[in-house]
Amino acid sequence: MIIKILVLLYAILKIYVRFIIRFYCYSIRINRPKLLKQKGPLLIASNHPNSFLDAVFLDILFGEPIWSLARGDVFRKKWARPILHSLRIFPVYRNREGAENLSENYKTFDACIEIFKQNGVVAIFSEGLCVKEWHLRPLLKGTARLAFKAWEEGIPLKILPVGINYSSFERFGKQIDVNVGNAFTVDLFNLQDSDGILNRTFNKRLEEKFKKLVYEIAPEDNETFDQKFNIKANPVKEAVLFLPSLLGKLLHLPGYYLTNFIIKYLKTDKVHNDSMKVAFLIFGYPLYLLVIFFLLWLLTGSIWSLTAFLLLPLLLLAYVKRKVRKDWR
Repeated sequence: MIIKILVLLYAILKIYVRFIIRFYCYSIRINRPKLLKQKGPLLIASNHPNSFLDAVFLDILFGEPIWSLARGDVFRKKWARPILHSLRIFPVYRNREGAENLSENYKTFDACIEIFKQNGVVAIFSEGLCVKEWHLRPLLKGTARLAFKAWEEGIPLKILPVGINYSSFERFGKQIDVNVGNAFTVDLFNLQDSDGILNRTFNKRLEEKFKKLVYEIAPEDNETFDQKFNIKANPVKEAVLFLPSLLGKLLHLPGYYLTNFIIKYLKTDKVHNDSMKVAFLIFGYPLYLLVIFFLLWLLTGSIWSLTAFLLLPLLLLAYVKRKVRKDWR
């Protein structure tokens, strides 16, 4: 019963997140939106530049429900496992999470195979390691192994490469470019080859796909950055939104600093900072609006304090939509 409730809440949460994520992003651009409606059996192979925020974007953008593979250490607490499973997340263990846990990966792969048999969709981050940079890192073998396991069982699995590119890994008002490539199937491979040859051939093919989808930008290379993200100055828009944007920033500073304080207190890895900010936006922003409402009600006793629910989000939206932000100034 509890799991069914969590699954229902997840479906509702997905709709809510699709709405509220717009208050964090300047824009979300998708090169081929129609490909997001593909049915399974499908394995989405993605790069991994921004922690669990990558999985959030894949989940809210694709039409079909997506099962994601996440690092195994988040499953250490027993109470968290059923919750994560209800959110369609499977664990993948690496040596750093303990060699004794590596056998659990077989269970995860078996579960993925069952999902494929039901024409489901799974997302895997082929780099294996999350690093905040505009650069494609070496691919691990997990994507290839899962694909060949499905193909060996006769499942008509398609591999869909997706490149996620963020204009910023730290700041509100980021632009996200989601580039979807052409899917490929088992037809490109000879299953009679050895595992080593198959894995290398697969990764080479996938890497070729990724290089067309994942941006390569050196830090502070403004020219390449603006070219890749198609950044064009809009002085009129920036001027019109300047005052609302400034007011929105000032009115939200208490919540922003509180969020940063909590993140520092939790001592999370810096690679998760952006994801944590989005999590606080999703779950904390409605509470922030309620606090502002009650403060205004106590100070004024007026029904007009309800305008905070409309005015504050609009001012935040003005700040976010004024211009694309990047990690250097």
